[in-house]
Amino acid sequence: MLFRQPLEQALDAPRWLLGRTWGSSVTNLRLESRFDGNLVDRLMAAGHDVAMLDEAYSDTMGHAGAVVLHSDGTLEGGHDPRADGGAAGI
Repeated sequence: MLFRQPLEQALDAPRWLLGRTWGSSVTNLRLESRFDGNLVDRLMAAGHDVAMLDEAYSDTMGHAGAVVLHSDGTLEGGHDPRADGGAAGI
């Protein structure tokens, strides 16, 4: 794993989106509400157009699911808390 982070933890991390979304004419940086306030303040101080989303887990960020085949042959699965779903194995 790139950052030695469990898959579930990576899928659960706060997300950001840069650009327009469906039906929006605004191009800005959208952040889920779980981002640290100090980071948000620094981004705005640097001149970024930042929009904080009300939701901690927003559908705006899309949905993800993944299965990782590790070098030792084990499988790791995870699903996004932003959507219905699950990961199961045998």
